[in-house]
Parts: sequence; C-alpha cells; structure tokens
Amino acid sequence: MGVHWGDWGVRWECGSGSRNPFKGRPALVIGAAVAALLVIGGTVFAVTSGGDDDGKKKPVAGPSDDAKPTASDDPVNPGDGSGDGGEDPEDLNAGRQAGEAKVLWYKEAPDAPGSGADAPGMWITDKAAVKAAYKQLLAFNVGDGNPTWDPITFPQKICAVTPQKTADDKVVVAYMNGASDRAKCNQIQQVDLNTGAKGWSGEVADGALFDSALTIELSLTGNTLMVGRSQSGTAYDMASGDKLFDKKKYGDACFPSAFAGGSRLISVASCGAATSNEHDEIQELDPRTGRVLWTQKFDKGWRVARTYSVDPLVVYSTNDDKDAWNISTLDAKGGFRSQVGVDEDFAPECGWSVLQRDLTGCVGVAADANTLYLPTEATGGANEIVAINLANGKEKWRVKSPADESMLPLKTEGGKLIAYVEASYDVGGQIVSIPTTGSSHKPTKLLQNPAGAADVEDSFFSRDIDWVDGRFYLSS
Repeated sequence: MGVHWGDWGVRWECGSGSRNPFKGRPALVIGAAVAALLVIGGTVFAVTSGGDDDGKKKPVAGPSDDAKPTASDDPVNPGDGSGDGGEDPEDLNAGRQAGEAKVLWYKEAPDAPGSGADAPGMWITDKAAVKAAYKQLLAFNVGDGNPTWDPITFPQKICAVTPQKTADDKVVVAYMNGASDRAKCNQIQQVDLNTGAKGWSGEVADGALFDSALTIELSLTGNTLMVGRSQSGTAYDMASGDKLFDKKKYGDACFPSAFAGGSRLISVASCGAATSNEHDEIQELDPRTGRVLWTQKFDKGWRVARTYSVDPLVVYSTNDDKDAWNISTLDAKGGFRSQVGVDEDFAPECGWSVLQRDLTGCVGVAADANTLYLPTEATGGANEIVAINLANGKEKWRVKSPADESMLPLKTEGGKLIAYVEASYDVGGQIVSIPTTGSSHKPTKLLQNPAGAADVEDSFFSRDIDWVDGRFYLSS
C-alpha cells in the first residue's frame, strides 16, 4: 500500500556496484495512516482556457494522450472504502494542467499495528486491482475504485502471496497460524481475483529436521503452485489443491532453498554446506511432475541471489569473499550463454531478503528474448537505462531519463520498452515507451502524472508498479 506516513523500516536496493551490490536506503512500512493505492488514468480530458459569451473563461476539454481508458470527471475516491466518489481531500487533481493525466482514485490501507505490517502483492485484472495488506485482501474496480467485492479478512496476518496470477485470475495467499513468536506461515487459501470467491485451502506441512514452515515463499508456473520452505518445496495443482510432487534434498547434500515461477519453474539449492565442495546449484523443473530438466552448478563462493528474468533466464549472483557480483544468462538447456560485461553501477529495486532469497522480488528490470534492460544508479539527477545483448553480455545502447529523476524499466510490449520516470516532490512521474530496435531510442511520453499528486506519488518508497491498459498503478 502506498505511503503518506508510517514507521521507518529498511529496504535494500539490489544494485550491482563492485563494492556492495545491495545499496540500503530507508523506506516506509505500512502503518495505520497511509495512502494505499494510487491509480492514474491514461486518456484524460485536460482543461484548457477558452472564452464564453459572458467574457468569462470556461474549461474546454481535449484529450491529453492516446492511451486507452477515459477517466471520468468525478472527484477522486477519498479512500474510505465507500466507493461513492466523495470529495478529494488531498486535492490530488488540483490545478491539473493540459497534458497531465488524472488521478482516478486512491485508497487507504486498513488499520495495522503501530510497528507496521507487510503489504505484499498487487494484481491487476480486467475488472479489479487487488491488494494484500496486513490481514486483508482488498479489491477495487480498475476504473472508479469502487469495491469490486467485500474485503477478505484472514484470522492472522498475511505472510506470503503468489506474485503471479493464473490465466483465469486466481492467486494463493498464505497467512500465519497464530499470533505468537512460534506461529508458522503455513495456512494457504486460493482466491479468485475477479469475484473474491475462496477456493481450496490447506496447511503446509513441515519438512524434515530444520525445514519448517516458519516462513514460506509462493510462486506460480502455469497451473502449478510451488510452496518453498527453507530446505525443500511442495507443488500443488492450482485448480484442485492436490499435491503434485515434493522437491527435497538431493545429490551432494543439496537443499532446495528458493524457487522462481512465471513461464518456467526454477529451483535454487544450497549444496555441501560447511564442506570444501560448498556451492549453489540452479535447476529447471517440469512444473507438473518435478522432473529435473537440467542442472547448472555455480562455483564455490557464489550465491544465486535473484532471477532478473526466468524466460530468458537471467541470474544475479554475489560473492562476499571477492566483494563481487555477476549477471549471467543461461540458455534453454542450462548452459551459460553470456555474462554481463558492462562496468556500471546498476540499481534495480529489490526487496530485502534475509531468511529467503526472494528470487523474483525485483522491480525496475526487464528482458525480452535477446536483451536485458537495467537502470543505472542515479548520482544526483537523471539516470540511464542500459540495453545489454544477452548473446554476448555487451552494451547495445543506453538512454538517459527525460527528467531529473530516475527511470526504471517495467516491461516490454510490442517491440518497445515501457519505463517509469519517478516523481519529484513537485513534478509528477511519467510512463514512457522506448523503441528497442532501430537507431533512435528516444523516450516517448505515454502518461504525465499530475503535479497535484506528485508529493503523494514521490512518497511511495517501497512499492509495486504496474502499467495495464493505459492505467498506472502504484502501491506499497
């Protein structure tokens, strides 16, 4: 959920500077009084000055951009869950200029403990924007912010979610089985994002010794749910909740400790701990059977920290002893295809992971079949996005942010890179498209967020960002 005020926490940026690839900076965690979800529409009617018969100026409407949805002129939803339009207490659209988009709605988070609470996951469907926060799952109509369905309140706090959703818009949410320090993150519930209907539910069993469900990670690959514990994983059928297979200890004391979902199911294992053969291994699994399609061993001292992409598979690894980082691309059979050879401080935004690796927990990195797009670290103003050839690890091109704020790659669509240019305290952010082929890579503005919402937009330090059907979604 996005942030106005709250308690200070810590968010680590997963960069790749040669000295320390994890760059720290403070972030806000969700508290009782925070802005929740900010949604800005693409096609709006910007007001310009025109005259009437009385000599007074009256507004004349004209479209500002060519994105898809059209925002109504109703006031922004106040964020109280009523969905009745109400007044705009924050004046987020006040003074909106020609060419600026419009805040369609924003919502406030539910009450949370004074120490803050997690708000993992944001999913956008054709109908609803759905957000998890503390003990609740909340859904809002994408166009006007009215509640799509009644909030789902879980008995205890939400502790994990699937970052992905299925093709028919279903996710799984995990919540704690109690409130004590000994409580486990082992209760899972399937939910339909469009209707709020609960599907199957279950309890995640502990694994072997030292392999409990105190914390778990969830991921989806097609219709397979993978539940990762600290040293193993169990796969379930998303339609029925039936168990498909276990991924357990194998080989030279290899314990699967992290999974990445999406279009492929990737497993990372720690092998030979505290021995001369200590190393990490990465595997691709058949998501329905668990069969190992290939295995790739990493050299001793290198820890697989993130998967910047699973298809193509791009892996970010670190070596504490050498104070070094590496970005490698693996081919379809698990062989090393290339390594990034660009000497640059890259700065995608990645969650802070201690007990778990959170392989897919990075915002601000994108890839297509042949190119990786990474943002550089800003050093007092605009940064750059660097396009890297996955065939050889060399730089293809780079483009500077069109504003004095950082620009983050979000996704690729139709041969173009979609990027978010961050807001400042008095200027709204932008969504831009960048041609990925040809000789010119000049950003084209798709959306200019209103200056009236810039202060709120700029306060979203730890965040989920999405651009869907001409609407920009921002939550913490």
